[in-house]
Amino acid sequence: MRIRFLTKAVLTAALLLPVAAGQVFAAAYPDKPVNMIIAFTAGGSSDVQARIMQKYWDKHVKQQWVFVYKPGAGGAIGFGEIAMAKKDGYTIGGINIPHLVIQAVTQKAQFTINDFDYICQVVNDPQAVAVRKDSRFKSAKEVFDYAKANPGKLKVGLVGPNSGHHLMYLDVQKKLGFPVTEVFYKGAADQNAALIGGEIDAMFGNLNDVMRSLEEMRVLALAAEKRNDFLPNVPTLREEGFDIVSDIRRAFVAPKGIAPEQLAFLRDVFKKIALDPEYLKDMKTAGQPAEYLDGEALFTYMKSLDADIKAAFAKK
Repeated sequence: MRIRFLTKAVLTAALLLPVAAGQVFAAAYPDKPVNMIIAFTAGGSSDVQARIMQKYWDKHVKQQWVFVYKPGAGGAIGFGEIAMAKKDGYTIGGINIPHLVIQAVTQKAQFTINDFDYICQVVNDPQAVAVRKDSRFKSAKEVFDYAKANPGKLKVGLVGPNSGHHLMYLDVQKKLGFPVTEVFYKGAADQNAALIGGEIDAMFGNLNDVMRSLEEMRVLALAAEKRNDFLPNVPTLREEGFDIVSDIRRAFVAPKGIAPEQLAFLRDVFKKIALDPEYLKDMKTAGQPAEYLDGEALFTYMKSLDADIKAAFAKK
């Protein structure tokens, strides 16, 4: 009887072992620092947002982030690094949307939208039509009307090509007719400097990037569904009669295939951070338009972009 009892006890323990091991694994993760890949240069909007999030990550998790910068090719280099990273839960990274979708469609990228596990979206940064403070243009309509009346004379600055800014430009071209001279820049800092210096007449840029130079720029309109709290007196393009909505979203991902327990842990912590009132205050101070979207909803949104982006860039 004693032998039979011991046999049952051992069998019961063996059956419970995978559950117990999984519980211990989930509780221990992460037990070392986590690499955070940023696909753009240090000090840019993506880096600033991630640094704010790191501050609140440290409130919930003992292990810190190690920032790894992989700029270049409009983010494609960094996005590829995330996709190809070891699937052990210790490398995650920031992505920009629609940049990632555009690059997967238009370039020989080393990734597709299916090569990531999506943690969450944290920013929805509407694009703006901006001019220099002393510009002759006082509304987006004046910019569009001038472009039509003077083909090729208006110089418009964009960050790109194959960027969210470029996608907005193609949408404006398609819907309104916009015969301008486009000028591409490597980053928002270069684009802002070009506008302020008079090298270009107008620009399409992220609200967050434009906010840094409001003393020298005038925002004419936002390509948003509704007015933004940062600039409540600035109308949307739809209010001005133009059906243009375009934004740059920032989100966090892991390489596809990390352990389900790890993904659940990351999603839980990031959600807590994204809903923290103090975090939201810091985001507002930094001019980062916060908007949380969970991982599943984010992936659904990205899939919805795929067909539109293929159509937009097919005619390039």
